[in-house]
Amino acid sequence: MKLAADRLLGIVLIGLAAFVAVQAMQLEVPFSYDPVGPRAFPLGLAMLLAALASVLIVKPGTNEAWPGRQLGVKLLLVLATLLVYALLFTKLGFIITSLLAVTSLARMFGAPWGKALLTGGLMAVVSYYLFAHALGISLPSGYWIEPLL
Repeated sequence: MKLAADRLLGIVLIGLAAFVAVQAMQLEVPFSYDPVGPRAFPLGLAMLLAALASVLIVKPGTNEAWPGRQLGVKLLLVLATLLVYALLFTKLGFIITSLLAVTSLARMFGAPWGKALLTGGLMAVVSYYLFAHALGISLPSGYWIEPLL
């Protein structure tokens, strides 16, 4: 019996959910200003991920084919882009890394350079102001800009 791509993905996602749950249980805060604590959100997401992954295992889609080589390469490039984004986030800052990530993702999916740069710039700046000003979340400005400030 050939293992369907959906079932394998479901198994991997349940493993990821278990990893997230274990990491969330290790969160410790010396004092709590929130009665729920920092564990609730990641645990809730882990439970939701495990439940949805179980659906993939029990009832996979009708197409059991694995993605073609071209789509597989594109998926690996998206994963690499997100990993580089995570690695450069504090060094370059939110706006620059978001601009680079969104622009490269837009180019991967066929957007011309002008539209990709415009989309990347708008998403980076608008999301920065939404997070920093509307939600009050502190975002890194980047090590490169601190000497200039």
